[in-house]
Amino acid sequence: MKRMLSGIKPSGQLTLGNYIGALREFVKYQNDYEMIVFIANLHTLTVYQDPKELSQNLKDTIALYLACGLDPNRSTIFMQSDVMEHAQLGFILSCNTYMGELNRMTQYKDKLAKGEESMTSGFYVYPTLMASDILIYDPDFVPVGEDQKQHVELTRDVAMRFNNRYGETFKIPQPLIPKIGARIMSLSDPTKKMSKSDEQDKGCIYLLDKPEVARKKVMSAITDLVGKVQYDPINQPGIANLLVIHSALSGRSIENLVKEFEGQGYGTFKKAVADEVVKLLIDLQAKYNDILNQHILDKVLAQGAVKARVLAHQKLKLVETKIGLTID
Repeated sequence: MKRMLSGIKPSGQLTLGNYIGALREFVKYQNDYEMIVFIANLHTLTVYQDPKELSQNLKDTIALYLACGLDPNRSTIFMQSDVMEHAQLGFILSCNTYMGELNRMTQYKDKLAKGEESMTSGFYVYPTLMASDILIYDPDFVPVGEDQKQHVELTRDVAMRFNNRYGETFKIPQPLIPKIGARIMSLSDPTKKMSKSDEQDKGCIYLLDKPEVARKKVMSAITDLVGKVQYDPINQPGIANLLVIHSALSGRSIENLVKEFEGQGYGTFKKAVADEVVKLLIDLQAKYNDILNQHILDKVLAQGAVKARVLAHQKLKLVETKIGLTID
């Protein structure tokens, strides 16, 4: 069975975009792949986090993963910081990564262009830790959004360079980008990705939003003056985004939805989208609360960390032997 790995940075509440683009896909993938899913808590430290908020975000993230259907008996689920081999391999890989490569990373260039003096060295080198997160488990596939594809490409470059220098060590992973739902846009500015860091909270639907709050956000979503429900991401990005959301949650094709709402107003269409979102939130939140009441999170993470450490330790020891850190 092929192996797939993915992680999520718990720097804020999980969003509808996270669910459609990642969490929901994990549930599907675990039926066909050996799934390794980790909470990337070390990556949150590249910018300051309030300790209490971070701890709560970690708890919410894990519980929501399980509420979405991730099964600890079929997937390895753990906290990144519980497997310290990630950080150890991350340093070794940073010594095999050029500064020019890190300088070309889009997120770094964006921050640099904004003149952010408070950018940490951890933020600068975090792509090498991300490469470690991936390569330490030899996955075949890494599901990512379009905006994260560059990180997997860097990971592949670093792995191939290491293999060329020291001999075959790492499997070269393939990025897997879902065709629909990988990039859900902001409801208040559909030209931007729906994000936990969205300054306008009304543009982002959180999985723990009260259902009626989420409904209001959908009903107030920015659209256009065209007045026709059709999939035109360039000229009607707001309507296109709502069509993607409805399609992802209802399982119906965008073409089918366009036909259904032909000649109908945006209000009617938005209500249908809101109904799908509310239905999802009610179901997810009921499961989330049940999981918290069972007090099983520590057990799930401990079991996952034990399994992950076995793989990570083996790979790190192989790497150390390859580069000469061990005594023959």
